[in-house]
Amino acid sequence: MVLPRSGDVIHVTKAASVQFASPMLFRVIRVHDWPTYEGWVWLDGYELNSAGDAVERRSIFVQVNGLRPVGKAPDPRARNGRQPATRPGVVPTRTVRATNR
Repeated sequence: MVLPRSGDVIHVTKAASVQFASPMLFRVIRVHDWPTYEGWVWLDGYELNSAGDAVERRSIFVQVNGLRPVGKAPDPRARNGRQPATRPGVVPTRTVRATNR
């Protein structure tokens, strides 16, 4: 039984809880350490649409063994082409690795 981690995208189905008769994708924000039944856990996160966009923030109570990992959350900068901002007039620096001879 491996707990999901922050950023993980999981497929939540009826195997995780009967309330999920309609499967959904869920991006985990946090796993609560609240006491609960063995094998069950509370998760905070976002329900995702088919494009991977967050549509609703939710807290869900599920059986860990019923969760199916899909992958890591996509980096939103990669999808929309945004790059980290740079200040005008500041030249980015490069890291130079020293070699031992």
